[in-house]
Amino acid sequence: MDFSECVKFANENPVTYIATTDGDQPRVRAFAMWFADATGFYYHTGTPKAVWRQLKKNPKVELCFYSPAGTGTMMRVAGEVEFLDDASLKNRLVGERPWLLQIGVSGPSDPKLAVFRVAHGEAYFWTMEQNMRESEAPRVRF
Repeated sequence: MDFSECVKFANENPVTYIATTDGDQPRVRAFAMWFADATGFYYHTGTPKAVWRQLKKNPKVELCFYSPAGTGTMMRVAGEVEFLDDASLKNRLVGERPWLLQIGVSGPSDPKLAVFRVAHGEAYFWTMEQNMRESEAPRVRF
């Protein structure tokens, strides 16, 4: 197994549950991943949101992707968020997700718009086969 399989699975199953921390309280919410490629898993959020504050304070996250096909497969990814202040990425984002302009983002340079990725970490796949042997599931470092 290599990272390209992780990228493929993420792009085919972009709904992601992202776990953060708020002090000593875990927080989890669903995100619609923007895209994944060889450089990581890409997302966006708004800077007025609690999740942005949580990620700025503690960039460690766990991502969980799920495919219900068959008996179900989950991919779990542990890593750290990296915020990207890249004009070309933000232009692409607003072009691909124009609905952002309808929910209060004025454009790609709006300071309320934050793009982030998880570029380094560890991923593994889980199925019912590993249910009692999760620690034995092969890991992919990226």
